[in-house]
Amino acid sequence: MSEIQRYGNSRRWADVVVHQGVAYWVEVAEDLSLDAHGQITQVLSQVDATLEMIKSDRTRLLQVLVSIADMDDAGILNELWDAWVPADHPPVRAMVQVGLGKAYKVEMVVTAAIIEP
Repeated sequence: MSEIQRYGNSRRWADVVVHQGVAYWVEVAEDLSLDAHGQITQVLSQVDATLEMIKSDRTRLLQVLVSIADMDDAGILNELWDAWVPADHPPVRAMVQVGLGKAYKVEMVVTAAIIEP
């Protein structure tokens, strides 16, 4: 049985959990003063940073669940997503409208394979 690795632990959650070569995590924008375009751009950049930290990349994304506060921003998300995700390596993706609270515009739940050492 492989070990479960947790990064950035707090009492309530871990920032990233890795098990059997698969990483799981959630990203939300750090700067809530940004509009939807800015927050989505920031979240995609944060996904990149986490992928780098776990020694993975965009081609190894397995699934992304996108929660968006306002479906009117779906076009912005899709435009940024299409430019960001590798054309030949798209993950499974779902997008749902939810009440995210505060000034959050987007949240992404990410699952990615890690590159084995």
